[in-house]
Amino acid sequence: MSEQSPRQEFSGLPMGRPFGIPVYVSWTWFIIAAFITMMFGSRFRQMLPELDGFASYAMAFLFAVLLYVSVLLHELAHSVLAKSFGLPVRRITLYLLGGVSEIEKEPPTPGKEFMVAAAGPVLSLGLAGLGLAGDVYFVNGGGIAEVLVWQLWVSNLIVGVFNLLPGLPLDGGRMLRAGVWRLTRDPGSGTVVAAWGGRVLAVLLVAGPIAMALTDGGQFDPTDLLWPVVLASFIWMGATQSLRVARIRARIPQVNARALARRAIPVTAETPLSEALRQAAERRAGALVVVDHEGAPVAIVNEAAVQATPEHRRPWVTVGTLAKALEESTVLQADLSGEPLIDAMRQAPAGEYLLVERGGEIYGVLATSDVNRVFSGV
Repeated sequence: MSEQSPRQEFSGLPMGRPFGIPVYVSWTWFIIAAFITMMFGSRFRQMLPELDGFASYAMAFLFAVLLYVSVLLHELAHSVLAKSFGLPVRRITLYLLGGVSEIEKEPPTPGKEFMVAAAGPVLSLGLAGLGLAGDVYFVNGGGIAEVLVWQLWVSNLIVGVFNLLPGLPLDGGRMLRAGVWRLTRDPGSGTVVAAWGGRVLAVLLVAGPIAMALTDGGQFDPTDLLWPVVLASFIWMGATQSLRVARIRARIPQVNARALARRAIPVTAETPLSEALRQAAERRAGALVVVDHEGAPVAIVNEAAVQATPEHRRPWVTVGTLAKALEESTVLQADLSGEPLIDAMRQAPAGEYLLVERGGEIYGVLATSDVNRVFSGV
């Protein structure tokens, strides 16, 4: 299971950098590894009576490791193709329910979106085909090798087919999104359709086993719903997150640096805060920019620091003590808007940015809090 993911905090074990892509294993992997070991240990002992208890569980653990190697190859197929299209890949994470490729930008066209999404399932189905061929022609004499190969190719077949289901956050959902995007020329519409497809899949994963049990007249065992509920929860939450991202992206065109900027006035570092605020009020400005004696901007007075300064102390506090020095990355062009503006802010996180004209003249100050308000309530 793979998806494009936003930046997030992470804890896990680094496992290497194949193709220059960092790979991590989340601590949750050990939960599923233990579960697979316990579940398949007894099964392998039944299939291979010559194995003792320790050997059968060791074989089950080996199967868990090889299965996640297959998942890693699935994710690498997404990531390597994405990199070939010029899309940055932050990392691959193997965790409880499979893997996630953190592709930091969306493909620019529906065709590339479709190919990146399809790469994983195609590789999984290819591994299943190779495993089937090996099972039939090379390891068909029984024993440990045949059992392992059989379990692995069947597992890869299930992973490949399951990921082709048409609902986000599964790969099939991204393929559906690409198709709707191609038809409507609107990636947002594709996301909405594929996300609702994911929600429908989540409901069917739980409702299907219940309906089958009731239809067959058999006795329904609630424990049979454990794994479907886990998968359905994952898909429902992923689909809901995709809908939220679609709403956020719909508002990105409203992010305009000039429209959101606060008018700024230049002050020297020695100016008392009370005097600077008086000048700003007279000129109806909402920000203070510290300039040197030649008039060049060198810092932005931090709004939070100003608010935290008691009024009775403001005549004795200079603006220079409340300012944060400008860096090249926190000076933005005033005509930025939409995705380029968001990307510039993402590359250099800060509370305030100085907006300048093409000629270098000060236009104003853009506060991150003002940009965030565009997306409030999403």
